[in-house]
Amino acid sequence: MTTVQKTTSRRLRKGFTLLEILIAVAIVGMLVGLAVTNTDKILGQSQEGVAKLFVNESLKTSLVRFRIDMGDYPSTEEGIKALITAPEGKADKWRGPYMEAKGGRSPIDPWNQEYQYRYPGTKNTESYDLYSMGRDKKPDTDDDLGNW
Repeated sequence: MTTVQKTTSRRLRKGFTLLEILIAVAIVGMLVGLAVTNTDKILGQSQEGVAKLFVNESLKTSLVRFRIDMGDYPSTEEGIKALITAPEGKADKWRGPYMEAKGGRSPIDPWNQEYQYRYPGTKNTESYDLYSMGRDKKPDTDDDLGNW
């Protein structure tokens, strides 16, 4: 084999060099590192999104149906449970259940706390307040996620 033939045959070889493989592994490692460090931010945003969606959309229909049948929203004392079981003394008008509930329990937010309900509302004075206490699990703080 001549020198020209050896050079040509090397150029025709296909495959990755060790350096190319190391660079690819380093890039993948950096991407994995970024994903792991931002997991809390990504998951935290999705929990807040779920709570906002539930408060602003999911329960709204059930409360409106209750109001149509009963003439008004449930009181603060009756709470969201009035959508699951008939309030005391109002079984004749009640046409529920207005929402599904596992084991008759009130719905739970992403932080394993019951959603809070007030009627009349303090933030929505002409309607109801429905909210999650958020990550800190304390009512009336800045991280509360409500229908206001």
